[in-house]
Amino acid sequence: MPFTRIFSDLHYGDRASRVRSLGQIAPLLDGPARIVVNGDTLDTRPGKHPRRTAELLAEVRRFFADESPPADLLTGNHDNDISETHALELAGGRVFITHGDVLFEDIVPWGRDAPLIRRLVAEENAQLTAAERAVLETQLAVIRRVAARLPQRHQMEPEFWKYVGSFLADTLWPPDRALRIIRTWREAPERAAALLQTHRPAAGFIVIGHFHRPGVWKTASGRIVINTGSFCPPLGGAVVDVSAHRLVVRRVREVRGEFRPDAVLAEFALATG
Repeated sequence: MPFTRIFSDLHYGDRASRVRSLGQIAPLLDGPARIVVNGDTLDTRPGKHPRRTAELLAEVRRFFADESPPADLLTGNHDNDISETHALELAGGRVFITHGDVLFEDIVPWGRDAPLIRRLVAEENAQLTAAERAVLETQLAVIRRVAARLPQRHQMEPEFWKYVGSFLADTLWPPDRALRIIRTWREAPERAAALLQTHRPAAGFIVIGHFHRPGVWKTASGRIVINTGSFCPPLGGAVVDVSAHRLVVRRVREVRGEFRPDAVLAEFALATG
C-alpha cells in the first residue's frame, strides 16, 4: 500500500548534524510514494555566509527534485522561506503535520533569542484582530515572519574553531538552558494536543519535530503526539510512515554512514469512521 514518510530536522550544513552528504539519507527515500520533510532541513536565515547558504539550499532543492519521490519541504524556524507550506494533513485529515515551533510564542523557550522573539511576536500580534489571531494559519505565518528576523548564528559557519566558539556561546547561554529544555519537553505534548483540539478537532495524531526529542505520547485527550527528533546528537530521530489506514513510527539508525528506518517504536490503525 502506498505510504508517505515524514522526518524532520536534517539541519544540513550545520556541523552538529550527522548528515554530511544528502546521499546518506537515500535509504529513507527508498519505498515511500511521497516524502514530507517537516522543517529545519537547513538554515536559510540571513547570516554571515549568504553564498554558502544559497549553495546549500540549491543542493537541497536539486536533491529532493532529482533523487527523491515527490517531496513536500515544510517550513521550520530555521528555514522559514524553504516553501510556502507550514502544515499538511494526511489520511483524510486524521494526521496533522507541522514543525512544532508554533506551540510556544517564544519559538525556542530554551534559547538566547527567546526574549527577542517574545517581543517580535507581541508586535506582530498587536497588528491583528482577535479573530485573526485565533486562526492557526495566521499564527503560523506570524511565527515564520518572526523567525526570518532572527540572526543566523553558528549554523552556517564553515571555519571549525569559529563554529566551536559560536556553538558554545549559543549552547551555554542562558545558564538555565537545560532546565528550560526539560520544561519544554514536558509541556510540548499537551500543547500539541490542545492545538489539535482547537484547530483540527478531527485529527487524532499530530507529527512535529523542532524539539529534537523523538518519541510518541498519548495525551490526556487521547490524541497521539509524535516527535520525529532530529539528525543531530544525542537523541537521534525517527520516521513516521502514513498510509490510508495505518501509521507506523520507526527509529532511524545510522549504518555505515547511511540512515535507514529501523525498529518500530509504535503502530496505530487510522480509524476511517
